[in-house]
Amino acid sequence: MTWKRAAVFGSSGGIGAALVQALAERNIPVLAGSRSGKAPDFPGVTPFRFDFDDEASIAEAPGAWRDNPPKLVIVATGVLTLEDGTGPERSFKNLDAETMARVLHINIIGPALVAKHVLPLFPRDAPATFAAISARVGSIGDNRIGGWHSYRASKAALNMLVRNFAIELGRTHKQALAVGLHPGTVDTPLSEPFQNNLPEGQLTAPSEAAASLLGVLERLTPDNSGDVFDYKGERVEP
Repeated sequence: MTWKRAAVFGSSGGIGAALVQALAERNIPVLAGSRSGKAPDFPGVTPFRFDFDDEASIAEAPGAWRDNPPKLVIVATGVLTLEDGTGPERSFKNLDAETMARVLHINIIGPALVAKHVLPLFPRDAPATFAAISARVGSIGDNRIGGWHSYRASKAALNMLVRNFAIELGRTHKQALAVGLHPGTVDTPLSEPFQNNLPEGQLTAPSEAAASLLGVLERLTPDNSGDVFDYKGERVEP
């Protein structure tokens, strides 16, 4: 599958910036969104601003794309450790309502609002893809060690939303798909506090992760819609 135009929400993050660069290097025009409105400086990249705390900003950009909508939309946002340094909860004893609400807002509500405003732009008679960066820890069946309650719950909920979007798209957009993507452990600020105990070779460079994820997306078909796939193209257990 090839895309004539793409949009990346979260282009200032490690994976998002790498995805923008990888798409630009393939000569695919990229709409690159961030809270600051800045984007990586590559030919064919057009920045736009959005803020998960302001739905109007999320709606504004897609409203301007109606005449030439992107056929690939990737939500590359996500939070594990909050800006104040609050990290994932290792025990239910550490649960805090405000922390949970913020993690869920960024990891679930934000991507849901993006879908609300971009999915209606997808053509009904041509291929189009909506993808959200998820995580294997959102798999309920694969959960063996617990912990990281808000993050795990948010990614599990995101995976459910992706399945819901896929079902709804399937009724009217037969060639479209919605999927979740697990990039592995990528060398970004999100994973940096937890890299010390990683086995050798498990940490992936953002550019490598971006190339792998785009390769996976190129191979997917509408029959794969609603599922989550890792960077190797293997389906993640729900």
